[in-house]
This record gives sequence, structure tokens and C-alpha cells, in this order.
Amino acid sequence: MVIALQIYGPGKLWFDDVQAEFLPKASSTGGNEQAIPDPVADVADIRSQDLAVAGNDHMRYFLIGPVENASAPEAGFKLLVVLPGGDGSADFNPFVCRILKNALGGDYLIAQPVAVKWQPDQPIVWPTRENRVEGQKFSTEEFVEAVIRDVQTRHKLDPRYLFTLSWSSGGPAAYAISLTEGTPITGSYIAMSVFNPKYQPPLDAAKGHAYFLDHSPSDRVCPFWMARKAENSLKEYGASVRLNTHQGGHGWQGDVYGRIRAGIDWLEGAVAKEAPDESSPE
Repeated sequence: MVIALQIYGPGKLWFDDVQAEFLPKASSTGGNEQAIPDPVADVADIRSQDLAVAGNDHMRYFLIGPVENASAPEAGFKLLVVLPGGDGSADFNPFVCRILKNALGGDYLIAQPVAVKWQPDQPIVWPTRENRVEGQKFSTEEFVEAVIRDVQTRHKLDPRYLFTLSWSSGGPAAYAISLTEGTPITGSYIAMSVFNPKYQPPLDAAKGHAYFLDHSPSDRVCPFWMARKAENSLKEYGASVRLNTHQGGHGWQGDVYGRIRAGIDWLEGAVAKEAPDESSPE
């Protein structure tokens, strides 16, 4: 595998969310070539609808699930809204489908908004009310609320379990959503991202909200001290916070779906209890 770059001017470059897979080598003899496997065959059984809120193409999202033969829970489905890192594009859909299949149960749906490109060289993947880009017609907070309302027209949802999952460039918007007055989101799983209160609503809105922060101490893209700062700051304002650490640096490393399942389990417990466990592992 060769990655060739042509870069003009000084600066820093990071690779984010790079994935590589080995494929069988085709025979050069002609006649016995091995077929290249379908890279999304493992999630062919996961339903993923490509939708737009009220016909607005800028509000495109994928509604993933329910899993095959799943019965609608009496209280309604739990919903995980996923804000991918990187460019937040539709290309993350197979990975998000794997999250439903490998980390969540039949009582979950996933909504995956697709990041809007308001300008060609947009500096912020998920612009918010406090951190805008030129030409922005709505914020990510408004986008997510509109997506949730649209999902509610299709499935009954359990309002206790409306979570976000975000990583890297998706993290700042997830913090902003959690701090928005009247947000329907009750818990936030935020992985390997930055935390800067300068571009967030007042932190006093964090009271009663549940945060599962997932970060590697060896992350060189999003420094670990930001996750520690988020933990301390959010707890100070009355949030329930769990900071989980893992090895491997930036990106989804190791037992990805096991970590996501553990984080969602913690969020479920945190929002279900009057006095959630706010202890942080060493």
C-alpha cells in the first residue's frame, strides 16, 4: 500500500480513521482468479435506509435497524445518534452498521446524520451554534433534533435512552448538543476528541447529563489532557462522568465493539439511576 501526498506550505498533517484490509491476490495465470470479497457482506443483513428530513437534502441521514426479527419494545426503541469523525461522510455507514450488529441489541436503532459541506474548504466538520462556518443554514444541534423527530414518526422511541456516539471531529458537536437547553439527548459517548469550553454553551447545562469519555493516554492527535479536563469540568457542574482509557493512540483500536457496548451499558445505568456511579477508573 502506498500513500502519496503533495503538500504545499508549512503545517501539520494527521491521518484520521484510516482503515486497511488484506484482499486475496488475484492469479496472473488467467482462469483461477480469486474473487475480491464484498467489503460490506458482513452487514448485508442490517437494514440501512438513506433518508432526508422533510425532503431536505442537507438533512440527509441513515436510519439503521431494527435488526432482523426484532420486536419493538413496549417502551419504544432506544436510539443512538452517531456523529462520525473524519469528514463525517456517508462512507462511515458500513462501520456504523457494524456498531448496531456487534455492539447493540435488538432494542436499539441508530441514526447516522451525514455531515453537510456548506463550503468547499470547510474547517469544521460538524458546525454548531457557537462554532459556525460561512454559509451555514442550520447547526448540528438543530440537525440532530430534526433527525430524532423524523425517527419518531417512524418508530416509537424510549425518551430515557436517546444517546449520541461521536469520535474525533464529531466530539465537539456532541458536547454542544448535550449542553443545549431542552435537548432530548440523555447520554453522550465521546471518544478520542477535543474539549474546549470556549466554543461550547455554558457548562451549567451539564447537570444531570451522563458522559462516557473514551480516550487513549497516548493519543497524539487529540491530547489526553483534554479528556481529563472534560471529566473534571463536567463533574464540577453536576454531570455523571466516566473516563475510560485504552491503549493504541488515536482511532478505534483493539476490541472496538466491546468498548462501545461497555460504554453504552454504562450510559444506560447512569440515566436509569437517581445517583449514578461517577467513579473514574485509574
